[in-house]
Amino acid sequence: MAKKNKMKKTLVDQILDKAGIAHDSLSFNGLEGQTPDDINRSSIFKTLALIGDKTGPLIGILPITQHLSEKKLASISGNKKVIMIPQKDLQKTTGYVHGANNPVGIRHKHSFPIYIDQTALEMGHMIVSAGEIGRSIRIDSQTLADFVGAYFADIKEDL
Repeated sequence: MAKKNKMKKTLVDQILDKAGIAHDSLSFNGLEGQTPDDINRSSIFKTLALIGDKTGPLIGILPITQHLSEKKLASISGNKKVIMIPQKDLQKTTGYVHGANNPVGIRHKHSFPIYIDQTALEMGHMIVSAGEIGRSIRIDSQTLADFVGAYFADIKEDL
């Protein structure tokens, strides 16, 4: 049997495997619209890094089809204001480049508060980055939240 079809495990895969947490490793770039036909884009979540005026860095996770409500996230997180971390400062803050931020890797290195939009809980599962561009994981939403100590809340903009 050829081994060349087997994907190399990312650090996120390794962390989850070591913890005994079930997940699927996926290879596609959802941010650039390259999603397989069997994946609904609304189940793909982006991991955004922000800075709160009171808390410092924090993480907001919501579907890539939605926009973040900075006002809602600020209120929920105990801040008056939150702003996106400038892209030039992203890697030194989270340890990841734009498009590769993920809650598992960030929690592994930092204790930033993490907020996941409640739609993930309603869906039951979610797809997030696996820490490398073009790599993702599909995981049970509650399991992920429990593992990274995240809170579910309505953080998306009302359209």
